[in-house]
Amino acid sequence: QVQLVESGGGLVQPGGSLRLSCAASGSTFNDMGWYRQAPGKQRELVATISSGGTATYADSVKGRFTISRDNGKNTVSLQMNSVKSEDTGVYYCNAAFFLFRRREVWGQGTLVTVSS
Repeated sequence: QVQLVESGGGLVQPGGSLRLSCAASGSTFNDMGWYRQAPGKQRELVATISSGGTATYADSVKGRFTISRDNGKNTVSLQMNSVKSEDTGVYYCNAAFFLFRRREVWGQGTLVTVSS
């Protein structure tokens, strides 16, 4: 069974740091990434990373967030620094894999709240 399990969400003060982790299992994964959904808004891309380690970021998080992965452990992480109130939302891990065709799997989401 292909699945993703996120961890690391919680309450953080503005300007603080938080690290999200996602453990993937059941396949070998290609691109992996993090998305977020703020209250009342659509889900949006935060960052992605290829199996080779090439990362892309949303403009809103460039210079503050860092995505990384460990292919041996099938994990992807998101280091969030200098967080802002607008970073509040449910963060979802996403991973692509191939089974006869390209497929995607999502984690259950972890809530990040940035507030003083």
